[in-house]
Amino acid sequence: MSKTKVISLGGSIIVPDKVDSNFLLAFRAALLEYLERNPDNRLILVCGGGAPAREYQRAYRAVIPEADTDTLDWIGIAATRLNGELLRQLFRELCLEQVITDPTAVSVFPGRILVAAGWKPGFSTDYDAVLLAERFQADTLLNLSNITKVYTTDPKTDPKAKPLDSLSWKEFQKLVGDTWTPGINVPFDPVATEKAARIKLQVIVAGGRNIDNLKKILNQQKFEGTVIGPE
Repeated sequence: MSKTKVISLGGSIIVPDKVDSNFLLAFRAALLEYLERNPDNRLILVCGGGAPAREYQRAYRAVIPEADTDTLDWIGIAATRLNGELLRQLFRELCLEQVITDPTAVSVFPGRILVAAGWKPGFSTDYDAVLLAERFQADTLLNLSNITKVYTTDPKTDPKAKPLDSLSWKEFQKLVGDTWTPGINVPFDPVATEKAARIKLQVIVAGGRNIDNLKKILNQQKFEGTVIGPE
């Protein structure tokens, strides 16, 4: 029986300020190695927007100060789709579908890799990743971003912030709240959090640039990161 894993790849990892081709080279090699060693397994890659999303949203706000959240979301979504097309082409021999932009409409999974991007306003691509994990009964949702673990508070502003190895969805919801705003800086967006908690999904939050750590997670070895799951 095939196993499916979902990787929600933060746009800040793909495009921290410009496209990080060195990271993409290492990331591609790691995933191809994993799939070669596990011929029955499949991967779903869901792309965030990164620097282009933030830059274009800032530009819109500069011109239209009363920017509405839906418009800002659509701008961010466009950036996720550009990143998604880049990843699809990098894995074109294994990715046989166009970039998925509506996770509720996809019903088949040809090939070994599926690439998805932003859908519509109201949440981030984390939520799309959760919907795809549910749809294809993924055993793991791996959230790769620019943080290595979830902390008790924001470590950038609180020197007393402590890293967490694991926590329940209820505990995590207290940290991130329940309100979505475009560009919100949280490890996993509140809308996705509510859905993941409801379906009792397990999510691993880890640093996206550590390729060796990614390999350990995929191969179910000891890794650095935070596991969020049902109580």
